[in-house]
Parts: sequence; structure tokens; C-alpha cells
Amino acid sequence: MVKLHELKPAPGSRKNPTRKGQGIGSGHGKTAGRGHKGQKSRSGGGVRPGFEGGQMPLQRRLPKRGFYNRFSKDIIAVDVSRLNCFADGETVTPDMLLSARIIKRLGDGVKILGNGSLEKSLTVQAQAFSKTAEEKIMAAGGKAEVV
Repeated sequence: MVKLHELKPAPGSRKNPTRKGQGIGSGHGKTAGRGHKGQKSRSGGGVRPGFEGGQMPLQRRLPKRGFYNRFSKDIIAVDVSRLNCFADGETVTPDMLLSARIIKRLGDGVKILGNGSLEKSLTVQAQAFSKTAEEKIMAAGGKAEVV
């Protein structure tokens, strides 16, 4: 069995880094592998990312698509049928939906939709309800409260 303090890298896998500009004997002296003259030989020389030598760069050649709405709300939808996992007469809140793993995140609010059927009498608290969801919750003997 190999012990942690006995671990060693495979032979030949570890190399010392090459130190550039350390005299002619090093093989990387004087110009340090940059060649003579030119933009890339200078300190701070080179081109910015995306530069194509004056040709119109790709990010400017491609058309822009769509837009980002800064004011949109991240509303999480939950079907009424998913609420059957709760006990009869319980008050269901967005935090309970999160802990029961019915939703992954709270976002800007939770909206209950009317897909499926509800067999339990629940008091459901959410930021929004669809009309059918509200009707199904009432029909099951529960309450729909907008928080």
C-alpha cells in the first residue's frame, strides 16, 4: 500500500522551468526566444484578444441578436398536482416548496399553475396563482393566499 509521504512523481515528468534571458550559455539569452525586432519582440508588445490584423474582427462581423430585459422577473412555476405531497390541512409556503425540492430556487416569486388535480385541502401561499389553480385549490377545500 502506498503511503502519502512516499508519493513521488514519475521519473522524467518534472522539469525545471526555462529561465529566459540568462546569458548566451542558457540557449535563451539576448532576445530570449522572441527573435529580432517587430511588435511581439517589444515589452508590452502584441495584439489584444480578438484582433485580426486590421480585418473586421469576428465579434463585429456577426450580427447582434435579441436583447436582455433588465426588468424581467424570474417567476418559478409550480403545477397544482405537485402539491399533493403535503399533508392535509397544511400551509404551503415557497420556502416549504424549496425544502421539499419541488422547486430548485425561489427566484423573484412562485406562481401556482392549474395543471393536474389536487386531492388535499391546503392553504397555499405564493406570489401569484392562475385562475384554474385558484379554482382547484378552492374546490379541494383549501385557500389561495397571495403573499
